[in-house]
Amino acid sequence: MPARPSDTLTVGLAQIAPVWLNREATLAKIVTWIARAAAEGCGFVVFGEALAPGYPFWIEHTDGAVFDSDLQKEIHALYLDQALCIEAGHLQPVCEAAARHNIAVMLGTIERPLDRGGHSLYCSRVHIGADGIIASVHRKLQPTYEERLSWSPGDGHGLQTHALGPFTVGGLNCWENWMPLSRAALYALGEDLHVALWPGNKRNTEVTTQFLAREGRSYVLAVSGLMRREDVPPDSPVAAMLARCPDVMANGGSCIAAPDGSWVIPPHTEGEELLVATLDHRLVRRERQNLDLAGHYSRPDVTRLIVDRRRQRLADFIDGA
Repeated sequence: MPARPSDTLTVGLAQIAPVWLNREATLAKIVTWIARAAAEGCGFVVFGEALAPGYPFWIEHTDGAVFDSDLQKEIHALYLDQALCIEAGHLQPVCEAAARHNIAVMLGTIERPLDRGGHSLYCSRVHIGADGIIASVHRKLQPTYEERLSWSPGDGHGLQTHALGPFTVGGLNCWENWMPLSRAALYALGEDLHVALWPGNKRNTEVTTQFLAREGRSYVLAVSGLMRREDVPPDSPVAAMLARCPDVMANGGSCIAAPDGSWVIPPHTEGEELLVATLDHRLVRRERQNLDLAGHYSRPDVTRLIVDRRRQRLADFIDGA
């Protein structure tokens, strides 16, 4: 039986490098790739973890755990300066591009939120609807290993899904995709299109993507960034610092797996690319016949999950009249 138009969604995985630690230039680049995805007929385009303004690759290679280091303080100050403050409107160009091209966008950012004082960093997944409105911001629950020297732990507020054509889409950052209860929260919300955002490297996406698709009986889009020595602007304040790092720090690995775990697009490591595929929701419905983790293959009378989606804040202020 041929697919009905109402059953399909064309998606684009924008595997690109940031203009590293340059917020405005990176967002401008993202806007051009949104336009490119729309021109390819995509209704949804996704970008890697921490893409704007970049992943903290320096920590692993520059003694990032040395306490009270002037070097680490200096680069962290630059990272804070170039991070995104959503309340300040930094994502407005991306929102306008989404609305202009009638395309939904999921983007990995480094967020500097005012509701947590404005001086700590969070690895945040942002979902922007085709109307240009920010639908959710999910702050990574648990930064991984050396990331904890730069990023703060998030909360459950952004564990949300969104309707997108025939699909219900959700997403997690990097190693959050290994957290079974976070996945379960999205399954409970009806997720059947999952986005796994990664900073890059085939070794991550090749291992997890097919497993996640097979477990959730969902399409899984694994989208990665790139990071090569050539991607560091020569006038960057940290160019000399990154000379200590490998020539290739992130080689991509973006890919798509179908609900039966088979590859729609296998991991791609050949530089910047827009990977485009048309997804057929009928494959989800076929695979849910024998496994539906939030439905007939669950036992909420025995085990169930409680998710606290309140945004965490240091203080609640109660003012009088």
